[in-house]
Amino acid sequence: MDMGLKNKKALVTGSTKGIGKAIALELAREGVHVLINGRSNEEVELTVREIQAKFPDTRPQNAAADLVDAQQREALLEKFPQVDILVNSMGIYEIMSYDNVDDTVWEKYFRTNVLAANSLTKFYMPSMLSGNYGRILFIASEEAVMPSGQMPHYAVTKSMLLSLSKSLSKLTKGAGVTVNTIMPGPTLSENVQMIIESMYSNEEMTFEAKEKDFMNKNLPQSEIQRFIRPMEIGRLAAFICSPYASAFKGSPIRMDGGMVPTIF
Repeated sequence: MDMGLKNKKALVTGSTKGIGKAIALELAREGVHVLINGRSNEEVELTVREIQAKFPDTRPQNAAADLVDAQQREALLEKFPQVDILVNSMGIYEIMSYDNVDDTVWEKYFRTNVLAANSLTKFYMPSMLSGNYGRILFIASEEAVMPSGQMPHYAVTKSMLLSLSKSLSKLTKGAGVTVNTIMPGPTLSENVQMIIESMYSNEEMTFEAKEKDFMNKNLPQSEIQRFIRPMEIGRLAAFICSPYASAFKGSPIRMDGGMVPTIF
């Protein structure tokens, strides 16, 4: 399906690994010129070259920067003052007891998972509105609506993204600009795969068998009983960023594998 995105320009934050990289790849598959972001210039360059090799009709660019750092963020915005699509996928997470989450941790998560995304959105949104086209997409988590209690600092920031998305969407009334949020469930990122492999390092099992056993023991509420693949989220994100998804406004879009047990 041609999603009508050819020659659009997109900034995808945190796009050298995991969900962010998958979104960048799927946008490039649709002919989007993607700005690849990450803190490591080397990893960004590797991803740029990978996308250029796979999709030679696109022009991916290096947008390396630590977006939590105000000076680096401002330098990136000065270098790339206009985009058609902004995907705020950068984020950090860690299982941690509430008793161990001090103010320093709270501030780190707030600055990384919320404030950096908000700053980029605040910069790019006015030009999107004036041009009457744009897509802003936040990547949250099922933790935003179903906190597990294992990482309250992370869950709170993801809930904030849902509220921010809905609030900002109100400002796009009558315009060809959308602001939405995708809430992925447990996803097979590079780090997650390494963790699963290490847990079963002494077992002679295929990865599929390890995955099934892990899900059965640790995430029995999952209805798909496997991890979501980043590419699946990437394809959904590409659609939400397309002209065909113009009726999605301030929507919290769940791709959680059935993790959330409620209707809403």
